[in-house]
Amino acid sequence: MEASLQNKIVLITGGAKRVGASICRLLHANGTNLMIHYRSSVNEARALQAELNLQRPNSVAIIQADLLNLSVLPSLVQETIKHFGKIDVLINNASSYYPTEIGDIQEEQWQDLMGSNLKAPLFLSQAAAVELRKQQGCIINITDMHVERPKKGYVVYSVAKAGLVTLTKSLAHELSPEVRVNAVAPGPVMWPEDNPQFDELYRQRVISQTLLKRIGEPKDIAKAVKFLIQDAPFITGQIIAVDGGRSLNL
Repeated sequence: MEASLQNKIVLITGGAKRVGASICRLLHANGTNLMIHYRSSVNEARALQAELNLQRPNSVAIIQADLLNLSVLPSLVQETIKHFGKIDVLINNASSYYPTEIGDIQEEQWQDLMGSNLKAPLFLSQAAAVELRKQQGCIINITDMHVERPKKGYVVYSVAKAGLVTLTKSLAHELSPEVRVNAVAPGPVMWPEDNPQFDELYRQRVISQTLLKRIGEPKDIAKAVKFLIQDAPFITGQIIAVDGGRSLNL
């Protein structure tokens, strides 16, 4: 195990499945203890907790919360500290993702997409700031490669993720010098579930636009997160695109 990650305590939102679970597995394999937040994926969260605790007993706990309810966000930090004694890393990974076409955008969609992708990361980071400063810790936000060139039909999501980029840079200012704040901007690493828009024709078009001519894997995002936590002591306020070069070719 890497010495610099052993006994680090990580709170990750939306960590029960998909990219979040890949981040959890890689960080856990390198010595971290995890508080895994989930909203509705209770079965996946329990399965991941059992899997990882089998490898290292009592190293993973799970916590349920609706991140749109700001009043519960401090409890995620408090429960992490209560269970593990501290918090070293906050990973704002949870995200709602779906299209919002101009002419049909509803306020409820705005509240959901802005809430999960921008509002919750801000207020959760604020809740964790004091303890992260004590531990000389870090925050990692998961943004999107489309923030500079918004994806057509995804107006609110694009605005929210663009805001998260600015939040990353703002928090790097506000929490320096004790806390580093960076972000990872994924490209095509995992197709959305149950969305007919992402058919084979769409997938092949995406691959053709990607400089490396293939999609990535969730572990590629996890490796970038691990790098920012473990091997980047002089990096803060930066956004790392992990997209196979697709953002250069849109």
